[in-house]
Amino acid sequence: MKIDFSKLAENVIPEFKGGEGAYIMRHYTDDKVKIMLGRLKPGSSIGLHRHELNSEVMYILSGQATYVYEGQEEIVMPGEVHYCPQGKQHTLKNCGTEDLTFFAVVPEHH
Repeated sequence: MKIDFSKLAENVIPEFKGGEGAYIMRHYTDDKVKIMLGRLKPGSSIGLHRHELNSEVMYILSGQATYVYEGQEEIVMPGEVHYCPQGKQHTLKNCGTEDLTFFAVVPEHH
């Protein structure tokens, strides 16, 4: 199945999960998975949240991602992946000077 993000509606979500700024994303969702192309402008963030019924894989395309995963800060660069397993928590912030873009997959485990 092909997913063309350029044909999907762009969603702008202010203060996503209690974060700062806006999360700009295009996504495909069904009852088993959410597949997203996301962007955070400099200074924007996704708030701290726990993945109770799913996990998340985030592949950084451009920019510099600053995560706090289970209380530990980590920097993830383009070409690298951040993984948040089911039951764990994380937050993401764009502390850089350019847009942070990433591809994310959130499979449901229920």
